[in-house]
Amino acid sequence: MTDTTAPRTARARARAELTQEIVDTARAHLAVDGAAGLSLRAVARDLGMVSSAIYRYFPSRDDLLTRLIIDAYNALGEAAEGAEAQVRRGDLRGRWLATADGVRRWGLKHPHEWGLLYGTPVPGYAAPQDTIDPASRVTGLLIALLAEMHAHGAASNTPVPKAAHVSLTKVRAVIPESVPDDLIFRGLMAWTQLIGTVTLEVNGQFDNVISGMDAYFDHVMRRTAVSLRLG
Repeated sequence: MTDTTAPRTARARARAELTQEIVDTARAHLAVDGAAGLSLRAVARDLGMVSSAIYRYFPSRDDLLTRLIIDAYNALGEAAEGAEAQVRRGDLRGRWLATADGVRRWGLKHPHEWGLLYGTPVPGYAAPQDTIDPASRVTGLLIALLAEMHAHGAASNTPVPKAAHVSLTKVRAVIPESVPDDLIFRGLMAWTQLIGTVTLEVNGQFDNVISGMDAYFDHVMRRTAVSLRLG
């Protein structure tokens, strides 16, 4: 009896390796051409492939772009989760600061991938459902903090206008029902502060404005922790 397992495994391994080469080459193109300028033909040319061959791995530019986005979200998620995991579970403030620091460090190390996630949307591209779970890894850390804050009695009784309450409909689908609107708004404000501050730094908007970004970022995130009422 002929064993066909090894050849199939070898083919699968070769395909996986070439797929990764395509992704790595495309990631390098982000630094030069930007996400909007990503071209399957250019990637194939760099790899010495005929342009028609690359479509067997990624049927369209959008498929390749989606893979880059998923990989970037997962890498960012791993960085944030790894930093947050080092902090004692009961130290909610420390977990927030560690998460923020992990996000910032990854963004500064991977500016072009950060731009892919949080920069200008690529014209004509619509992110598929596959990107939702990877994109939720960092926000999942914040949601966990909100739920624990509520459990520890950190919620406020500040009323939220009806229209503002309705605006949270989609957000509430992923947050425990018992968490009050005001706490959710504070969480969203903290998220906006984090992503906005890192984005401005990655884009160089703080150059010649802030002379010590480490100290500035740390203080901003600590002030954000105060607004969240984290200890």
